[in-house]
Amino acid sequence: MEIENSQPYFFGDIGCWSERTEVHKAACLGQASQLQHLIKSGASVNMVAVDSITPLHEACLRGQAQCVRLLLDAGAQVDARNVDGSTPLCDASSAGSLECVRLLLDYGAKANPALTSRTASPLHEACMGGNSDCVKLLISMGACLEAYDLYYGTPLHVACSQQHTDCVKVLLNAGAKVNATRLHETPLHHAAKSMRPEMIEILVEFGANIHHRDQYDRKPVDYTTPGSPSAACLRFYETTPMSLQQLSRLAVRNNLGTRAMAVIHHLDIPKLLISYLSYQ
Repeated sequence: MEIENSQPYFFGDIGCWSERTEVHKAACLGQASQLQHLIKSGASVNMVAVDSITPLHEACLRGQAQCVRLLLDAGAQVDARNVDGSTPLCDASSAGSLECVRLLLDYGAKANPALTSRTASPLHEACMGGNSDCVKLLISMGACLEAYDLYYGTPLHVACSQQHTDCVKVLLNAGAKVNATRLHETPLHHAAKSMRPEMIEILVEFGANIHHRDQYDRKPVDYTTPGSPSAACLRFYETTPMSLQQLSRLAVRNNLGTRAMAVIHHLDIPKLLISYLSYQ
């Protein structure tokens, strides 16, 4: 049986470089029975195309969970890198396929692959797509909350710039640093630029510094339209000090850090206080 459409022209670490193979195509289209047939016929599951994309990348990019399982069972390299440095887990996280993300992690995929100048972490990718369930799963598996990407900053920067409030809440509740900076720009600057008052409120309640200035010496409020709800929200926080109650919550949360959600629910205090400390 002929598997390849063209002669490979370079032998790499995990197979021959070629145009996309029939295995790539089956994985991409979710053709599980065809993929299984190809594997049984001896086709390589680690053949890389000219852009270093493996069949596993293809399946993950399109959320083809059944094909992902078949490839992994057949020995597909779970942390293979494409030409941009992305792993299959990055692609599955970007696609928002919770099932694929879970499968990859179960087969040993690294939640924190080494970052390159051309790729972000799986957590960045999940935040970019607004995939909050994937964000939760990655965090539960140890994904670094402060992974730093040269272009975007931290995952919280990404979630704010892409206006994904659900992801922002998940990251902050997990202990992400609300005042992390990229070129002096904080997540609150992104929320202000996006004109999202509900996101601004969440960030400030978690301790965002409304007076922080970026590389252009501008505060978050300077990026809002005068008279807009976002501007009014920031002006309110600038002129109204936090209550002792809010300050106490911040002190508790800051002290607990990333352990907060695990610890708070075991405290011997009324459920109302637990809900308050959990920002519910």
